[in-house]
Formats: sequence, structure tokens, C-alpha cells
Amino acid sequence: MNTIDQQPSAQPPQDLTGLQQTEPAHVAAGFKAVSNAIKHVLGAMNVARGTKILLTLNQKGGVDCPSCAWPDPDGERSSIAEYCENGAKAIAEEATTLKTGPVFFQRYSIQELSEKSDYWLGQQGRLTHPMIARQGETHYRKIEWNEALDLIAEHLNALPSPDDAIFYTSGRTSNEAAFLYQLFARQLGTNNLPDCSNMCHESSGSALGEQLGLGKGSVTLEDFNHAQVIMILGQNPGTNHPRMLTALEEAKKNGAKIVSVNPLVEAGLLAFKHPQHLSDMLGSGTKLSDHYLQIKINSDIALIKALLLLLVKKEATIGNVFDHDFIQKNTLGFEDFLTDLSQYKLEDLVKECGISLEQIEEVADLLANSQRIIACWAMGLTQHKNSVVTIQELVNLLLLKGSIGKQGAGTCPVRGHSNVQGDRTMGIFERPSKAFLQKIEENFGFTPPQKHGYDVVAAIKAMQASSGKVFMGMGGNFLSATPDTEFTAQALRNCALTVHVSTKLNRSHLIHGKTALILPAMGRTDEDRQAGGAQFVTTENSMGVVQMSKGNLTPPAPTVWSEPKIIAEIAQRTLRKRTQLDWLSLTHHYDSIRDLIEKTIPGFEDYNERVRQDGGFYLPNGPREGVFTNTAQKALFKICPLETIQLATDEYLMMTIRTHDQFNTTVYGLDDRYRGIFNERRVILMNDEDIASTGLQQYDLVDLHNYHGGVHRLAEKFIVVPYNIPRQNVATYFPEANVLVPIDSVADVSNTPTSKSVIIKLTKNNLGAIYNK
Repeated sequence: MNTIDQQPSAQPPQDLTGLQQTEPAHVAAGFKAVSNAIKHVLGAMNVARGTKILLTLNQKGGVDCPSCAWPDPDGERSSIAEYCENGAKAIAEEATTLKTGPVFFQRYSIQELSEKSDYWLGQQGRLTHPMIARQGETHYRKIEWNEALDLIAEHLNALPSPDDAIFYTSGRTSNEAAFLYQLFARQLGTNNLPDCSNMCHESSGSALGEQLGLGKGSVTLEDFNHAQVIMILGQNPGTNHPRMLTALEEAKKNGAKIVSVNPLVEAGLLAFKHPQHLSDMLGSGTKLSDHYLQIKINSDIALIKALLLLLVKKEATIGNVFDHDFIQKNTLGFEDFLTDLSQYKLEDLVKECGISLEQIEEVADLLANSQRIIACWAMGLTQHKNSVVTIQELVNLLLLKGSIGKQGAGTCPVRGHSNVQGDRTMGIFERPSKAFLQKIEENFGFTPPQKHGYDVVAAIKAMQASSGKVFMGMGGNFLSATPDTEFTAQALRNCALTVHVSTKLNRSHLIHGKTALILPAMGRTDEDRQAGGAQFVTTENSMGVVQMSKGNLTPPAPTVWSEPKIIAEIAQRTLRKRTQLDWLSLTHHYDSIRDLIEKTIPGFEDYNERVRQDGGFYLPNGPREGVFTNTAQKALFKICPLETIQLATDEYLMMTIRTHDQFNTTVYGLDDRYRGIFNERRVILMNDEDIASTGLQQYDLVDLHNYHGGVHRLAEKFIVVPYNIPRQNVATYFPEANVLVPIDSVADVSNTPTSKSVIIKLTKNNLGAIYNK
């Protein structure tokens, strides 16, 4: 076997693909969404196969979309298309008939693959066989399942400590696989269970858990039909959760007012053309936002404090603004909260936001006269240093209005991956509760580790320090999803073994440990036949509904295994006589796994019976019922300090964002249609005045620099694109700009990387004049 000394690049290639730009869109969905969905599906499979899977997508008893975690309607669902454009793209990616098998890996070296774009890698098709690359080898080569599984067990059993193993989970993993995965890790002896929540909604869980007693949202989809006001902060539903637009349209028809807060003007917050409503498609669509507050990046907490001050003033002058009965019966800390709030000056807060006082006053008037308020948010709120207190200040506003635990009101953190919330419910958490660990001990005959494990950032640092020796990724694209790309790449290279359980090729497979394994896994769309017949798995959506998902397509190859089977085989070979559990028998019929979940986790009583009901079932949710299960047994008003980011005149605050042709790190295409950017990803969106003041011109090439902690991080060759964004704020796509996100810049409490608050500087690239137009 050939060997290689050169390290494959951890960053996507810098090749420019030919930027084209149009005016940003002012309405989402419509005919273009329908045609794009059809184009992606038919480009990946024939009509019969595409029709077969799409007719079951998000239907009761069908396939749960592997894309976002937006819930399905409890009642009637559209038989034509209970999915969105991006859901269709996700299905096209997973159900493609293209295959990436052993011959492919013979043709391309790891180095050659690292020079391909993320888009190209994802378009090569489904993985079909276990593959291995040993130290110094230039190519992956086929390995038999038994040999691969024994190799993993050998490495795990040879570790000086179980804490030298790291078990990562992506949000695509089913409840059944997640439960087995965490159970195996804990019987091995570690709580090192980082997951994608650590990088996205960990701040939401940290904030809500302390303040309300449950780290999940409190609303249902039906609540949107009864809301008077829906606030959407730091979220772009048109691209990231398109089916939410249907709920917003329905809410508008029922009289709701929508307040959008975002540094960018996003088409999906302006208007919506429902693809199944002819009047929408032929007309201008439904206007969504009644108020659009285009604040500066990470000034959300200043905005909320300004709104709170105005509400306090209205309460003092006209009364009946606060829900005093709710506050007195259900909360603690109200007086201390008011005292702290009084120290802030409205004019300072308005200046920090970067919008006018009149805009803020209009929203305050709306809130003052409403009792049923839903607050929605996503990563625009969760990926800053002050994310936890920002979310808690938002909850303070809801508590003032009594907008928790009533119909049409509550918290709505919108999760980005279809079972990321379910994974956490199943125990994928580096800091498990004592009650959960006690149940593990009672049910499985071993004492699980009590010491907290590694989250994502801690895991990367451990691998960098060579104290994380075996890394296993259950789905996902760890390298491209994480911060500080070069730092993370070296951390992975330090491992003795890296294992990726995947459906398709991605960049994480190319930046690996001394020995690397790729294990091909089934996706949601694949028919999963085990010894007990065809199986289904279950997932949990953003609103706590547990439902079944059952694939109906033939897997790409007989050598593609289900995630529960892969985990059970590894556990049985690793634990041997140390376990009382017959791991392999659990995978004969997944009802056996669900029986164990029922015994271990509250809320899953009669699991196998209830999940077979149409639409599944809701998990218990205290805040939804006005019951707060935190230590105080009441909702807490929190004191939330305001910290501002001071920029030098040559500095910019950068946030990383997705394109419309992207879901998390999966790139479906090279267009960002709603923002009017086509055929290019290496762009930096900048304010016109900033471009002029720095002596740059439209479409110049620039290099981006971050110097956090005295370390120089560099991202080269980004095209300057004028855009409607506040001054000294810029936006770039991830994963291209993840190299600039410092490993040591994290949110307080949640330890989430600050991917939306990166301070950068710009220099003109030497090729700058070449790309001028």
C-alpha cells in the first residue's frame, strides 16, 4: 500500500466557482421552491423511487424527514406534499441511487478527495462498504465488518482509561440508536457524549432548564393558531425551517402579529407563497412580518431590555400591562429583576441596537396590549458569549406578560436537526442527572460513571492534548461542524483511531486518526429488515412529539447496516462478559430497545403501544402546563447583565450563516437563492459604506483574519458582496469560515462556540483586482 507524508487540507478548497448576483428575494417558496424540489429529487433517482418515498415523507407511519425538527400537524396532513423544498433536497441526498463503494476509494486518494468541494463530496452517493485507512496509507480500502468491529473493540479495551474514548452524536440518530449508544459508553465507563446540541441549542437548554425547569420549548404547533404576537429572533425559517412558514401564514390569518428580529432581511420573514395554495402562487403571497427590527449582531439583549423598560413605563402610567396574578403565583425574583432593570438607560440601549426608538416603541405598544405571546429563536441567539442571559431576558419578558403555560403563548427554540432533541432525551449528554444514572444502575446492573464528560469543545481540546485517543462519530460531519478548523483537524489527527458511522462521504472522513474507519449506515428512507422483520425507529421533534419513522426503500447494499445493529455489535465485542445485556438480541426487534427506554426514562410509559398511534405522542412538559420543575419549583426572573462588544475601526463582527442550498454542513448546491447569490460560497456580505470606507470595491477578493487569544486564524479568498447589513457587521457561510471561530471563544454556562460573534479584520488578497467586475 502506498504511503503519504502530506496532510490533506482540513479546509474546503479555495477555488472560486463564478459568482452571479441578483437582487434578494422578497417572498419565500412559490413555484421556484416546487421546481427546485422536483429537480433535486429527479436528479438523484428515477420517478418511481422518488414518488414512493415522497408520498410517505412526514406522513403518519411514514418517514420522518431527516432535515429539520419542525413538527408535523397533529391532525390532517397534506397527502400531496407534507414537506418543504429543503426536505425534498434532504431526501434526494439520502435516497440517491448513486453509490460510493470500494472502487471509488481505489480511484481517489485521501489527498485527492480533500481537494474536492464539500458539494462534490456529498454528490458521490451512498457509502456501501466498511472502509479502513491505516497510518500512512494514501487510500481507504475495503474491510470486512467483523474485522472492523473487532478492531474498534481492541482499541477501546486497550485504552488506559475509558475517558480516553469520545462518542459523538449527530441529530440524525434515532432514539433507539441514541439510547444504545449512551448505554454502551456508560458501561464502558465514560460520560464523554458530546453532540451537535453543544454547538447549537445548548444555550437554550441551559437557560430554560434553570429558569423554567425544562430545557425544551413549551409550545405546540396548535399554539401558533391562538397567538396574538409571534416574535422570531435570530432565525431564518425560510431556509432553515421552511415548513414553519405554513404555521406563520395560518397564524396571520387568525390575527397574529409577527415581529422579526434579524441583522439580515430574510425573504422567509417577509412574505410566503404557499406552494399548495393557488391564490398564493398566482398572487404576491402572504405578508408575514408586521415589524422588522434589523438590529446589529448580538444586540438582542439590548433590544429586549429596551422593550422591558418601555413596558415598565407603560405599567406605571396605564396599568394592566403586567400579569401580576401570574407573577405572584408562579414566579420568584420579580422585584430584584425590576431593580436591576432600572439601572439601564433607554437611549443607551437604543444606540446599541442600531435601530430607531420609534421602531422599538411600536413593538412595545404591541406587546403591552397582548397576553398570548410566542417567542421563537434559533442560532442567532444561541451562538454568542452572552447567549444564555439573552434567552433568559427574553423569558423574563414572557413572564411579565404571563405568556408561559397558556394556549397561544410560550417558548419556542426551533431545533435544527430532526432528532437532536430526542438524542438528549435518550441520555446523549455529558452531564447526566443523578436520577438518570440511578435508573441506569437499577436496570442494567452496573454503576455508571458519575464524573461529567466532555462536550464538543472539551472533546476537541482533549484530543488536541492526546488524552482523547479514540473518536467515534455516530453520524454528522464533526470537522466541518465544529469551530477552529485547523485546531480541530490536528485534534482528530492525534487520535489512535477515528470511526465515522455515515451514510455519505464528508470532509471528516479525510481528516482522521492514525487508523480510520468509515462504517456505512442506513438512513431514514432505507427499509430496515432485522431478524424480527421490518423495523421502524422513533424520533422527537422540536415540540416534544415522539413519532415513528419507517423507511421503504432498498438500502444501497447488503453491507449497509442500521445504527442500532452497529452499536450493539461493537458493545457486545467490547464489553464481553462485563455486561449482563444480550446486545445482539436487542436488534432482532427494536421493540426490545423501546422496552428498555420505557423502564429508564420518564414519559415513555406504554412506549411501543403509544408510538404506533397515528402521529405518536407528546412527552410531559411542565412549563406547557404552568408547572416549573426547577429547584425553586417556580419560574425565575433572572438578572441578565448587558455586555457589549467593542470593535476597533478596522474590525468587524462576523456571523456564520447557511445558504439556501445547505442544511447544516450538507451542501445541496451552490446557490443562495433568497439572498440573490448564485454559484459561489466564498463570499463575505458587507455594508456598502464599510466597503467604501476601507477602499474596497464590489467583488474584490479579501482575506479574513481572527486574532483571538493571540492566535492568527486565516481564511483566504472571499469575495466582497455589498449587502443590506448593519455597519461593521459581516456574514459568511459555514463551514468555509469556521476556521475563524476560536476554540476558546464560547458562551458562558453552555460552552457553545460563538459562531455568530467572531471579531475579524480584512486585508485585500493579492488576486483582488482579478475578480473586479
